[in-house]
Amino acid sequence: MTDNTLPAQQATALLQGPLHEWHTQHGAKMAEFGGWAMPLQYDGGGVVAEHTAVRTAVGLFDVSHLGKAIIKGAGAREFANRTLANDLNRIGAGSAQYTLALTDDGGVTDDLIAYLRSDDEVFLIPNAANTAAVVERLQEAAHAEGSGLTIQNLHTDFGVFAVQGPDSAAVLEALGLAQPEAYMSFVDTEWSGPNGVIPLTICRTGYTGEHGYEIVPRWADALVIWEALATEVEARGGRAAWLGARDTLRTEMGYALHGHELSTSISPVEAGVGWAVGWKKDTFWGRDAVIAQKANGAPRKAVGLLAQGRGVPRAEVNVLDAAGNVIGQTTSGTFSPTLGIGVALALVDPSVKLGEELALDIRGRQLPVSVVKPPFVDVNVKA
Repeated sequence: MTDNTLPAQQATALLQGPLHEWHTQHGAKMAEFGGWAMPLQYDGGGVVAEHTAVRTAVGLFDVSHLGKAIIKGAGAREFANRTLANDLNRIGAGSAQYTLALTDDGGVTDDLIAYLRSDDEVFLIPNAANTAAVVERLQEAAHAEGSGLTIQNLHTDFGVFAVQGPDSAAVLEALGLAQPEAYMSFVDTEWSGPNGVIPLTICRTGYTGEHGYEIVPRWADALVIWEALATEVEARGGRAAWLGARDTLRTEMGYALHGHELSTSISPVEAGVGWAVGWKKDTFWGRDAVIAQKANGAPRKAVGLLAQGRGVPRAEVNVLDAAGNVIGQTTSGTFSPTLGIGVALALVDPSVKLGEELALDIRGRQLPVSVVKPPFVDVNVKA
């Protein structure tokens, strides 16, 4: 039987999402993530089964630990555009955007999604552990400007669920839920459930590379929405999934995870996410630092590494060149259930080229790897 409890001292120190009891009652093995007690995997197949369900049918993730915040008031869009890295003027109301909150020296405090509701309202979904820092910095900036904007931390006001996989649209259709058509678009809608009408935000986003949606209900409505989604997911051969499968899926896609591929000591230029920077904007946090690094060249660059032998790469493993010199370090690594081989993401010397043969130093044993450009698997996230 799976141990689905955390040590008592640790459990009392961790935050719990709106579905904590549901997860433990359904055999979830719990783990700490970003200060929250979250399911690592469920009984009945483990990580590989959950991963495969997402790639072949549909998976359901509870990511309610993610932060939620709002910028509201006259000029909310303009204020967000002056602070966050990406250019909100590239999108219109009803669209979402991946963006970055940078430090003054060009590191990444957090990567987050901005939902543009109107010129006067921007809803944010930061990472769990970074939410307070992002909100506090936005509040300080707004106060310094005397903008009069309302900036609130709504971390436990809303849940977040991700429905991901080829059959995700069928799940929403079965429940009569609105489906945003364009990738990174969203709708504010309602669902008539057994307990009455429930407001929801549904966005065509995800962290797996598959066609999917992220659904934002009120915290108090989370359980009834989750159970309705779970019923339709299971009816299509899918299953609930979490941390383990979420990590293998995002690593196969080469998606950055804050604390690994992004951090206050890793810039967007180094991490290969310069596409999330509005380079032509006059101002945003960290602008001078990242523009200088882009012009002068970053000391490291992000690459994908595909194992050429048996072995599972992990994070913080040294990358070696043909002569055995250390030329970088992995930031993430895992076994790819889709490919049946190890894959890794790494920061390496900028001289490294695609196709180059390198090695990972895994406890004194060298694992041959080749340099590739992620994603490692062929999917169509914008389908």
